Amino acid sequence: MDIGGDILVAGVLVEISHQSVDKIFDYFIPSSILSDIQVGVRVVVPFGKMTLEGFVLEIKNHKDTEAELKEIIEVVDRDVVLTEELLSLGKEIQKTTIATLISCYQVMLPKALKAKNGKKIGIRYDTYYQLNSSFDSSIKLTPVQNKIIDSVRDKGEVLRKELVDISSSAVSTLVKKGVLVEEKREHYRLQNMIYREEKKKLTDDQEHVVKEVINHPNRTFLLYGVTGSGKTEVYMEIIDYYLSLGKTSIVLVPEISLTPQMVMRFQSRFGEKIAALHSGLSDGEKYDEWRRIYRGEVSIVIGARSAIFAPLTNIGVIIVDEEHSDSYKQSDPSPRYQAKDIAIWRSHYHQCSVVLGSATPSLESMARAQKGVYSFLSLPNRVNGKKLPPVKIVDMNQVMKQNRGYFSQELLSGIEKRLEKSEQVILLLNRRGYSSFVTCKNCGFTFKCPNCDITLTYHKSSNTLRCHYCGYGEKVFSKCPECGEASLNNLGVGTQKIEEELMKVFPSSRILRMDYDTTSRKGMHEKMITAFQNHEYDILLGTQMVAKGLDFSNVTLVGVINADTSLNIPDFRSGENTFSLLSQVAGRSGRSERDGEVVIQTFNPEHYAIRYAAGHDYFSFYQEEMKIRRQLKYPPYYYLCNIRISGRDATYLFDEALKIKRSLERYLENVIILGPSVATIFKMNNIYRYHILLKYKDSKNIYPIFLKIIDHYQKNAKIKIDIDFNPSQIM
Repeated sequence: MDIGGDILVAGVLVEISHQSVDKIFDYFIPSSILSDIQVGVRVVVPFGKMTLEGFVLEIKNHKDTEAELKEIIEVVDRDVVLTEELLSLGKEIQKTTIATLISCYQVMLPKALKAKNGKKIGIRYDTYYQLNSSFDSSIKLTPVQNKIIDSVRDKGEVLRKELVDISSSAVSTLVKKGVLVEEKREHYRLQNMIYREEKKKLTDDQEHVVKEVINHPNRTFLLYGVTGSGKTEVYMEIIDYYLSLGKTSIVLVPEISLTPQMVMRFQSRFGEKIAALHSGLSDGEKYDEWRRIYRGEVSIVIGARSAIFAPLTNIGVIIVDEEHSDSYKQSDPSPRYQAKDIAIWRSHYHQCSVVLGSATPSLESMARAQKGVYSFLSLPNRVNGKKLPPVKIVDMNQVMKQNRGYFSQELLSGIEKRLEKSEQVILLLNRRGYSSFVTCKNCGFTFKCPNCDITLTYHKSSNTLRCHYCGYGEKVFSKCPECGEASLNNLGVGTQKIEEELMKVFPSSRILRMDYDTTSRKGMHEKMITAFQNHEYDILLGTQMVAKGLDFSNVTLVGVINADTSLNIPDFRSGENTFSLLSQVAGRSGRSERDGEVVIQTFNPEHYAIRYAAGHDYFSFYQEEMKIRRQLKYPPYYYLCNIRISGRDATYLFDEALKIKRSLERYLENVIILGPSVATIFKMNNIYRYHILLKYKDSKNIYPIFLKIIDHYQKNAKIKIDIDFNPSQIM
């Protein structure tokens, strides 16, 4: 279109996530689709020899009428997909994570709305039929057609699937004759169950927290609350207040296993105003929930990390439950964003509050609270007035000397006592599978993944050895492939092995194993949690997914099979993660009237993280860990950036990693540069990996150098550079 010598063009960001094309390309807007073009919609455009989807980021007049611009082929969306807020947020994520802009927009959207080629996820419809009040009653009808009319007349309207054993042709004929009116209505795939629950009276501590939040809007609060202190009730009270003002809310939870229970509690209070967004939903369900949110049909969004991008308007509060969890940080793929940072960014946009809640706040959050960056709030007591459960530490070095297996006498006696009283038990072992690895006693051969620098884990139920990183698997044979001897031995222990041992010791008990292997099928988290809640099982055995947020009134014993699993991980956060995991799982015990108890089995009984967890002493742990962080120059005293250099040629990679380090040393001042060193898992999926770790206090000079490094290597297919700011773990 030519307007006064100018032509109207759209600036489009295409779907290819590569630095070389991470920019806006101008396209001519044909007059036939001009009325449909808006900033934030998806369009189909020609790109070289390809046809791609992209997002319209700007509409402008183009003065160069001689430029040979290609035309937009079609508009994909009737409505804007990327709102003004999300467009701004994407640019902020790009700036702070050094990711491509298209990847920053893609991460915000359900699969159905991402710019891509391939099969589209459709909208489901239900077909309803009503009588046409003005139809000609003299029309001759068959008995079947009269039956249909009677059914519709009795009910007012009929859903097509309610017309059982009636052919489609009979219904279609009535529509054609004008007897019936057909109407298609959108059908949401996710059907919410509504449970009604009485609103609970708040304690004085809870009342104080609620008043502080609603009386001081536009702040970020750190809410420290011991397990069982009623943080969820506080969240709901705050949300209720903002609902009364016509405002919306987002609630983030770290684990998919927490989402069904949290959604159920919120539905009992707020009914159908809830939408859920998490990885346990199908692509179609996510699409439906996103549209409900976009249309303003819900006021509260609950979900895992990606729910922070929910297209809500007029947000009153954003709540991040279990804020210490590393699952709020996206490690792979790019963009490597931190959901808590996104929450705070959105709070500035909406001028709303953020509540970060945890029984074991991250050191970074607590340090900010102590400096006054966050406002500190506390729930130091359980709502039922009971003390936190006593914790017994068992030295497994002594148990193993007596060759008594995986269970101490203290834990066995505790389980037996609870089973006799029809009470329930939770057991934690943060390692799935049957055994950690299989080795030959004769020659020392160990089964390792051919793609990754890691031993294979034995899964007895399928009699396979599997890699938990790339998914490689192979059958287990009776003889060693190296020496041919029948001398294979299972070493280490996983949840499958513990389940087998429990069945031997307590043959009449009902045991439920909850780990990645048993919950990978859709809906299994919710089914298992509900079954245990209904006391269909006596013992819940699981990985860390059983440690956080779950509330079972009949659980009076929590046992930790091996507290050292997370402690032995070579990462500076291992002490913090161990303390948090033990504290969280200990809090599952004794949450109602019955007294609870906790047994922690460990080979490191004197480690400060285990001792302070046993004493429910967060602040002593915080002080001790902060001393170590200060000495070693780790967060929160320094920021971290991890540069990962990966590729298939290990020698070439190391040489290039050295060049990168020298460049960093040449251009950066007051930055500690460590490495290059091999990653904890040097080879993963046939890709070798080196790391360079930076510690710094001021980031203003770092970003330009990183951009130059990325630009230098972007056309080099032999090497891949990934930059992760403030990584949750360095593996």
